[in-house]
Amino acid sequence: MPLTEGAKDLMLDALAAVVDEMSLHDDSPGSTGTNEITGGTPAYARQACAFDAASGGSIALSGPETFDIPASTTVKYIGLWTAAGPVFRGYYQVADEAYAAQGTYQVASGTVDLNAVASA
Repeated sequence: MPLTEGAKDLMLDALAAVVDEMSLHDDSPGSTGTNEITGGTPAYARQACAFDAASGGSIALSGPETFDIPASTTVKYIGLWTAAGPVFRGYYQVADEAYAAQGTYQVASGTVDLNAVASA
């Protein structure tokens, strides 16, 4: 059964209401958020995040988030979390970005789009 955009927006707004942190991963996070980056000076840490109201079956990150990245690390995935618990909610793959030295990684934008999900 195809969902209306209104139904998609309702689901996405519910997700955005509980997802309040982002993480970075150097390999697939799987279903539990494994392979999260660690270490560095200043140390890597998850960052708080927020999303705009859903529209047209997608939600977008409200503003950029900046992470400290340790040397000899490659960022491959961004994870989404509910801080309380914490509970891993999902991830998306990004273009690999390798760091030979300590640096920063900025998530300038991000979108969760239910229109991109294939239906049976």
